[in-house]
Amino acid sequence: MSESTPELNAAQAALAAEHAAVYGYGVVGARIGEERGAEAREALTAHRSRRDLLHRAVRDLGGAPVASAAGYALPFEVTDGASAVELAVELETRLAGAYADLVLASEGEARRGAAAALRETAVRAARWRGHGEPFPGLAEYAEEGR
Repeated sequence: MSESTPELNAAQAALAAEHAAVYGYGVVGARIGEERGAEAREALTAHRSRRDLLHRAVRDLGGAPVASAAGYALPFEVTDGASAVELAVELETRLAGAYADLVLASEGEARRGAAAALRETAVRAARWRGHGEPFPGLAEYAEEGR
């Protein structure tokens, strides 16, 4: 295994966030209701795909991909469709932060892939939220934009 690098660390963090998102979307899907169920399933499929891409990226960087946990603590109780939407927004927002860090730490094709993932998470968060947020993935700047 190679030495840890900023890019490897950021890829591992993004992979860990994707593992959590896959788990979280299982909860979202169970509570979201029929009207947005397809949206939750599409997001779950997208996150599984990104997780698999990151798994390979970590290996390509010489790392051992971080494993998924058996379970994850949710940031709040998810009891209905409204709280499921809130969880989806939270998952996408956390992923945006992880992908923003990966954009910063990577170059070339890896950076383009991380930027595409950041864009996808920002779009999904905006759809769930009903509006966009300034500077997705960069919480320190988002607060200034309000």
